[in-house]
Amino acid sequence: MAVVGVLDSLAAEERWLYPGFLAMYVAIYCVGQLALLRRWARPLRLDGASCLISLAHGTPAALAAAGAILSLPPEARGFAAPNSRLQDHVLDYSVAYFTMDLLHYLAFLPGDTLFIAHHVATLFVFVTCRYLVRHGAYALLVLLVLAEVTSLLQNAWTLAGIWRAEKPAAARVYRALSPPFYFIYTIVRGIAGPLFFLKMSLFYLSGQAVDVIPWWVRISWIIVVGTAITVSNLWIWNLWKELFRERKQSMAKKST
Repeated sequence: MAVVGVLDSLAAEERWLYPGFLAMYVAIYCVGQLALLRRWARPLRLDGASCLISLAHGTPAALAAAGAILSLPPEARGFAAPNSRLQDHVLDYSVAYFTMDLLHYLAFLPGDTLFIAHHVATLFVFVTCRYLVRHGAYALLVLLVLAEVTSLLQNAWTLAGIWRAEKPAAARVYRALSPPFYFIYTIVRGIAGPLFFLKMSLFYLSGQAVDVIPWWVRISWIIVVGTAITVSNLWIWNLWKELFRERKQSMAKKST
């Protein structure tokens, strides 16, 4: 009920919420860097601060995106449907997060080109949908749900991974979380994501949205989303291979 109340309040809000969302992420990031994580070594603190704002974004964004989709009648849930006010607010919430995390990488981790490229591409898709064409939010919010539904588990896994070399308890948590996280991530990003992407691509390539979404925007969305899905699946595939290699080595040691 609380989630429904928040969504109803957002749907009725007419102000531009991006500045407020960005200020929130800046505050969370600064509290993490300067207070909560100040005793951590610099590399760990940087990763931890990024995880902190990711936690503030992931699950709330997934819930809000799902609510924004379900709040509309079925006939309004289309790949070329106009954005609702609530959908625009959800897009702004995510744009603010990716803006803050992109600034973090540019300032402290400029060599991490893969993450920087991912954030720039994601911002391009969200910003063009929100401010340029003002249509197509349904498709992007479904993808947002699929991308962020694993966020809480992924951030817990990431934080455990940060400390696993120094803390035995963190190493145990990391090992325990790895199989369920990999499995859920594979189902969402390896099966559900590509299936929805195929449906979205076929629609946009058919020309049905030509009157409201220019061809270059549609093709750009397809390229960006397709690349992101491909990279995500390569990433999780490599993690599965590493997990099986570690299990095999562990079993070999026990047998000797």
